[in-house]
Amino acid sequence: MGKEPVPAGGEAAACAPRGLGEEAPERVRVGNMDEKSNKLLLALVMLFLFAVIVLQYVCPGTECQLLRLQAFSSPMPDPYRSEDESSARFLPHYNFSRSDLLRKVDFDIKGDDLIVFLHIQKTGGTTFGRHLVRNIQLEQPCECRVGQKKCTCHRPGKRETWLFSRFSTGWSCGLHADWTELTSCVPAVVDGKRDARLRPSRWRIFQILDAASKDRRGSPNTNPDANSPSSKKARNTSTSGKNFHYITILRDPVSRYLSEWRHVQRGATWKASLHVCDGRPPTSEELPSCYTGDDWSGCPLKEFMDCPYNLANNRQVRMLSDLTLVGCYNLSVMPEKQRNKVLLESAKSNLKHMAFFGLTEYQRKTQYLFEKTFNMNFISPFTQYNTTRASSVEINEEIQKRIEGLNFLDMELYSYAKDLFLQRYQFMRQKDHQEARRKRQEQRKFLKGRILQTHFQNQFQGQSQNPSQNQSQNPNLNANQNVTQNLIPNLIQNLTQSSSQNLSQKENQGSQKQNPGQEQSDSNTSNGTNDYIGSVEKWR
Repeated sequence: MGKEPVPAGGEAAACAPRGLGEEAPERVRVGNMDEKSNKLLLALVMLFLFAVIVLQYVCPGTECQLLRLQAFSSPMPDPYRSEDESSARFLPHYNFSRSDLLRKVDFDIKGDDLIVFLHIQKTGGTTFGRHLVRNIQLEQPCECRVGQKKCTCHRPGKRETWLFSRFSTGWSCGLHADWTELTSCVPAVVDGKRDARLRPSRWRIFQILDAASKDRRGSPNTNPDANSPSSKKARNTSTSGKNFHYITILRDPVSRYLSEWRHVQRGATWKASLHVCDGRPPTSEELPSCYTGDDWSGCPLKEFMDCPYNLANNRQVRMLSDLTLVGCYNLSVMPEKQRNKVLLESAKSNLKHMAFFGLTEYQRKTQYLFEKTFNMNFISPFTQYNTTRASSVEINEEIQKRIEGLNFLDMELYSYAKDLFLQRYQFMRQKDHQEARRKRQEQRKFLKGRILQTHFQNQFQGQSQNPSQNQSQNPNLNANQNVTQNLIPNLIQNLTQSSSQNLSQKENQGSQKQNPGQEQSDSNTSNGTNDYIGSVEKWR
C-alpha cells in the first residue's frame, strides 16, 4: 500500500491545527482596514490644510477669519436691540418733526465748540461722565491721573477744554448745577477764564450769576419770550463765539427717587448746591430744610416722602426747566397748577432742543445716539446694569403709587423723553440702513461699469491683434473701431463723474450743518417721520 501524498509546505504545515491556518487571512483583512483608515485620515488632514490655505489666501487677516467662522456658526445679534426688548413693542405717542428726530452736531473739537454736561443726581450721570473722559477715541485723549477725580481734556494743540463736566472742569458752576444755573454761568466762566481747569470760587460763582441775571432782558415774570427758540440760541453761544452743546441723562422717576433716598440714608446732603436763580440763592423761607441735624442719614422712606420741601420730588423737571419763568423758588408768584404746567413745558422744550440726552435704562442706545450725534466713537461698549440699589428695595403697590404721585411731573417728562429717545433711535437706525443700501447700489453700479469696460477693451484688443484679416473680412472695421475707441473713454468718464457726484453729495450731507428748513426739503427722506415708523420692522 502507498503512502498518502504530503501537502506542500511540509509536515509542519500538514500537522498544524486548523485554527492557526485561518489567522493569516484575518490579519490581512485587519491590515487592509488599518491602511484604509490611515488613508482616510490623511485625506481629511490634507483637505483641512487645503481649506486653511485657501482661506488664508482669500482673507489673510485673523479678524476676517474670525468673522467668517462666526458667520457660519451663528448669526450676529443686533448689539443695539433694546436691553429689555421693549422697543420691539414700541409705538410712538408723540408726533415729532424730522428736525426733532435728526440729531447731527458738527462738533468742532479743535475750534470753539463745548459740550456741557448737566448732571442730575442718581441718573447714572457719574458712569456716563467717566465714559466722556476715559472711553472716547480722540486725537488727544483726556489725561486722567491715578487718584484724581478730574481729568484734563484739552483740545488738540490748545490749552482749552472741550468738555464742561464734573470730571473735567469740576463743579465750576456749583454742585449739580441745573439748567437755570448752567445757562447763566457757563458762558461767563468760559469767557472769563480760558484755562482748562475752571475753578472759580463760590463767591465768584455768585458774582457771575448775578451779573448774568442783570444782563438778561426784561423781568423773568414779564418776559413771555424768555423761553423762545431765539432765547435758547442766545444761551447756547458766548460773547467770544463759542458754541455750547448741552447734554444730560434721565432715569425712570421711581427708580431715581428710591436711589436718592438710599443715598440720603447713607449721609448725602448736597449742601454745597447753590440753587442760584435770578442772581441769588433761595431764602430759608423759600426752601426750608427737611432735617435739623448735619444730615438726614438713616431716615425711613415714609419720612423721606412726607417732607413737602424735599427737592427729590420732581427733581428732573426742576433741573431741566427755566426757573426764572415761575419766579424761581418763590411759590407765591403764581398758582401751583400754573407753575407746574410752566415748569413741565419748559423742561420738555429744553430737553427737546438739547444736543443730546440719554436714558439710564438704555445704555447701548444711549451710546449709539451720542456717537451719531457728535461723530465721536467710544472705545468699549456701555454695560447695562439691571441690578441697582434701587432695584433691591421692595415696595408695595401703595408706596409705588405714592412715589409716582410725588413725582407726577417727572413721570410725564420721562414718558415724553422715552418716546422721543426711541423715535430718534429708530430714525437714525433707518438712516444707517438707507446709507448702507445706497453704498451697495453704488458698488453694484461700479462693478457693472468695470465689467462693461473690460468687455469693450477685450473686444477692441481682439480686433486689433490681426487688422489685415479683420479688414478683409469686415470692410467696416475701421468705423467700428473708431466708435469703440470713442465709446470707452466716454463710458469711463460718465461712470467716474456719476460716482464722484454720489460720493460728494453723501459727504456734503454728512458734513454740512443743516437747518430745519433744509432738513425738511431733503428728497431722500421727504416722507418724514411717518415713513420710518411704518418700515421699522423691516430692518429690525
